[in-house]
Amino acid sequence: MDALTSTLTVLDYAAVAVFGASGALAAARGRHDIVTFGFFAAVTGVGGGTLRDLLIGAPVFWVGRPEYIIVCLVGAVAIWVMGWGRERERMLLWLDALGMAAYAVVGALKATSLGIPPFSAVIMGVLTSTFGGVLRDVLAHEPSILLRRELYVTPALVGAAVFVGLHSFDLPLVVSGAMGFLAAFTVRAGAILFGWQMPGFPGRSPPT
Repeated sequence: MDALTSTLTVLDYAAVAVFGASGALAAARGRHDIVTFGFFAAVTGVGGGTLRDLLIGAPVFWVGRPEYIIVCLVGAVAIWVMGWGRERERMLLWLDALGMAAYAVVGALKATSLGIPPFSAVIMGVLTSTFGGVLRDVLAHEPSILLRRELYVTPALVGAAVFVGLHSFDLPLVVSGAMGFLAAFTVRAGAILFGWQMPGFPGRSPPT
């Protein structure tokens, strides 16, 4: 296993752990029990990658490697033990941004490695990094990230597109991956720090 593969593996597990912890936080806000903590963590952690693998016809990544689910459960237990608070949620917001950026690249990379066309590979990167959060919000009865004005899907789209675009020019994988990661994280960081938003539809709302 070379250094790049090792780095991607570490990023993969780290992203799953962070997304799992964000799922557990949603359970904490709802005062759920430990079993629900674990369920929310697992669904959030592996949901995006599961959808990606099903769509591209690849073996679902966690079925043969249950350690991914274990990592999610560890994140859930950590949230259960440490408790929920604004400080921890703020810290997890930044960790989630790192995980989203990493998964946008990892998801697009897996798609391209299986011969998926570039445009579809970008979409796979976006789904990998965001679909788990969509499932989390549905389960927790919270407003979906798809319906919020804050930038979340857009950073994943930017990061995946940058990676796939650079990778198509045969740049070294470490360069295209790093640039995709930085692009996604930078846009997401701007949304967190400065409230960056996509413009809404300019027309008037329909009469009620």
